[in-house]
Amino acid sequence: MLIDFFYALRAAKLPVSVREFLTLLEALAAGVAGPRSEDAWSMEDFYHLARTALVKDEKHFDKFDRAFAAYFKGVELLTDLTQELPADWLRKMLERELTPEQKAVIEKMGWDELMETLKKRLEEQKGRHEGGNKWIGTGGTSPFGHGGYNPQGIRIGGPGRNKSAVKVWEQRAYRDYDDTQELGTRNIKVALRRLRKFARAGSELELDLPDTIRSTAANAGWLDIKMVPERHNNVKLLLLMDVGGTMDEHVQRVEELFSAVKAEFKHLEFYYFHNCVYDFMWKNNRRRFAEKFATWDILRKYNKDYKLVFVGDATMSPYEILQPGGSVEYNNEEPGAEWLQRLTHAFPHFAWINPEPQGVWQYRQSIGLVQQLMGGRMFPLSLKGLEDAMRLLSK
Repeated sequence: MLIDFFYALRAAKLPVSVREFLTLLEALAAGVAGPRSEDAWSMEDFYHLARTALVKDEKHFDKFDRAFAAYFKGVELLTDLTQELPADWLRKMLERELTPEQKAVIEKMGWDELMETLKKRLEEQKGRHEGGNKWIGTGGTSPFGHGGYNPQGIRIGGPGRNKSAVKVWEQRAYRDYDDTQELGTRNIKVALRRLRKFARAGSELELDLPDTIRSTAANAGWLDIKMVPERHNNVKLLLLMDVGGTMDEHVQRVEELFSAVKAEFKHLEFYYFHNCVYDFMWKNNRRRFAEKFATWDILRKYNKDYKLVFVGDATMSPYEILQPGGSVEYNNEEPGAEWLQRLTHAFPHFAWINPEPQGVWQYRQSIGLVQQLMGGRMFPLSLKGLEDAMRLLSK
């Protein structure tokens, strides 16, 4: 059984070696993960032991989780959603499909009214609620809860559905984009090569054939070898990537782009943000609250010769762009629009790459706002879109 599990991990393109697999078998033989009782094994213990023994880089954790869950069907892995609200309130029991007429009559609260109403509901509500249009619950038309419909509300637990929440009350674990993702096509790399500026730097390691021929001819045929430093792409790139939430739908394509960028650009710096840039970003999603990088420091650290590229679907509540405190995760002191303007002023060569289909851009208010802030420099994540973006950045 475990041999097949090993091959399943290899099939998922995880860099798992035979030595690491033998380490896992030795740990099992030593009883590191075993039954909690005479007839019940702890799958959770085995999951953590296997991940510790087999995965040496945390950027592969998500890929391991998916392979593990696919092999051991029905296995539920441990999660850490530390909620203040009782978990049984948030169990999704009802999926309601409303007609357009029903949706049209549902009230859309303003920002201040929405936050004040939530405060009152938390004070008044004493138990779990399903359906309805007032209390915090599931499957209804209330602006608080999840699994139902409301044009503008606060999602509390559960998965997103209509992409209309202006706040999200839960602790969400994002994952780093995998920079070893194999490209299904070389077209992305070819498009990125439009943004190249070669310079020779370093020690003399490369044969200069034309100069060698000229020097040999001038030396009466005696070989006179000439060497030059290697040529490197001298473009500096600052890559800011949206992660989590609606970006989960675009993980594979963004990973392909990320892999291509790392292969093409020697001078690359990257950071993550969620939905919109605020006063801090991060490099590791598992430590995003412990290892923050102040946006002010990033603005000061890199010179204006860096090319700035945002990657994100720009799909969010307009409050996240325009409103102080509009972030779905914390109360930001300044709106996201202020930070986007500071970044684009600091780095005059910038572009936004959007993985959302270009046909839906006109129906998303937030995309229109970001396009305006970018001065129209938003391009789709397609071959033509990348070529157009690279052509603009190379000017």
